[in-house]
Amino acid sequence: MLKLPAIANLSSSQASPFFASPLTLSPHPHPSCIAPNKHHRNSRYCTWASSSSSSSSSTAAPPVRKSAPPRTATGPPGRDRKRVVILKPPLDDSKLAERFLASPQLTLKTYPLLSSCLPPAKLTRPDELWIQENILEAKDAMGLLAGMEDVQEGTPLAQLDTLLFLAFQHKESERGRKAPYVKTGHSRLWFLGQYVLELALAELLLQVYPRDTPACLRERAFGLTKKSILPEWIKAASMERLIFPDCDMERLKKDDRENTVKLVFWALIGAVYLTLGMGEVYRLLFEVFGFDLDAKGCQPRIRSSLDDDDYLPPELNQQLTWQEIAAYKPPADALFAHPRLYRACVPTGMYRFRGNLWETNSLPYILKTLEYPLDIADENPEMTAARITELKLGLQLCYMHPSLYKGEHPRFCFERLEYLGQKIQDVIMAEKLLMKHLDGPGLWLQEKHRRLLLNRLCGLYLRDKKLHRFIMYHEERKLMFENRRLRNFTTTPVQQALHGLAYLVYGRAEVRRLMFKVFDFEQLQPRL
Repeated sequence: MLKLPAIANLSSSQASPFFASPLTLSPHPHPSCIAPNKHHRNSRYCTWASSSSSSSSSTAAPPVRKSAPPRTATGPPGRDRKRVVILKPPLDDSKLAERFLASPQLTLKTYPLLSSCLPPAKLTRPDELWIQENILEAKDAMGLLAGMEDVQEGTPLAQLDTLLFLAFQHKESERGRKAPYVKTGHSRLWFLGQYVLELALAELLLQVYPRDTPACLRERAFGLTKKSILPEWIKAASMERLIFPDCDMERLKKDDRENTVKLVFWALIGAVYLTLGMGEVYRLLFEVFGFDLDAKGCQPRIRSSLDDDDYLPPELNQQLTWQEIAAYKPPADALFAHPRLYRACVPTGMYRFRGNLWETNSLPYILKTLEYPLDIADENPEMTAARITELKLGLQLCYMHPSLYKGEHPRFCFERLEYLGQKIQDVIMAEKLLMKHLDGPGLWLQEKHRRLLLNRLCGLYLRDKKLHRFIMYHEERKLMFENRRLRNFTTTPVQQALHGLAYLVYGRAEVRRLMFKVFDFEQLQPRL
């Protein structure tokens, strides 16, 4: 190994060619003496360059570079980079109370859901001008001009103009950009409309295709409402000028066009649902937008189907039309709130399971926990007994895992009740959040809705009541589900199937009772 002499013992005449001049190392070298080695992979390694002079042994002082003035980022002309924020003093209690009491959301006390979807502030002159210029065109496109002459104040139909105005004011529109209360009202409408649309299609497809699996029904619904096809429905209804008054819809970017049309489409569904009801929603979908269940893009993929030999009522044996479903009203002596939809989800062959071991051992605990059956005054006691019998069979179907009997009979499982229960619980939770948070925008409500109805949380509510112990599996699946984490995935569909059964037998009020009183979805009740 080559040993170099110490630097301190070398004079100018004895200097090594490697050290032409003494090198002074400082703990903080000048930046100009440090240059990164561009040929090395790691930029942390640097080469120290020292300026040497052959005439003198002293090291020359490195030149001092003047730092360049900092660069200022320049934006587009006419736009100031700094935003001036002026903090306004808070309102006193009297003015704040006056503003809340003057809000249109507190005007309709008899219709709390409709009132909560009105704008949080009164409409101004530009808003009323838009209504005067465009509302007749919007109603004509939607087929709502007939029968709108004599509208009484205080009814839901009197708020149709306001809700239609909010439905068309998306965030890129003129009023959506300038008026925050208009933007908030529009977002609250599409937040409700998306879940109403899913529930309407679920009830329709379950009755039109009573033998199809829920997977096929979901594919049909997606083919009708995917955002790539929604611009075609809007164009068929001649509403593109109302949504994009200043530009051609076809010239916009695909994402901008589809996202905007999707939100306006949902908001229109929400506005019609709040003022005219679910029957008018079906007319809007099929007459105005031109939904076609037989379209090529709406057909499900081919699957290996199982033979379904179960009995169907005569009204379900033939394919129903949307007019028959929209105009259907249950008879006065019906056992359930939705009798035809109940028979489409609960097969009549469930009577073969009456009096089995599960009904003897497990059903009493479930009835006690859910506080079933409810007290309903019937003129005929036989109707009460028949309803209780059907309720018990429906509860048994809610606990039948597909691994048990689906191989022999495709409808002896909870899949159809789960499909309907998922949609109805979404609508109930959306209505609850709208009435509870009057000032919440749609995006915030959607995030809160998603967090309250997470799959693992729905299963958690069922497990808290110890109702997951009665799910019936196949013997081979029981061995697989010894792992608790795998078994928890089946508690969520059972929870949703219970909501679907409650909706079919007793109606929406019973779904609200199960969600917010029995299972406490909002976690407001104290833990015992």
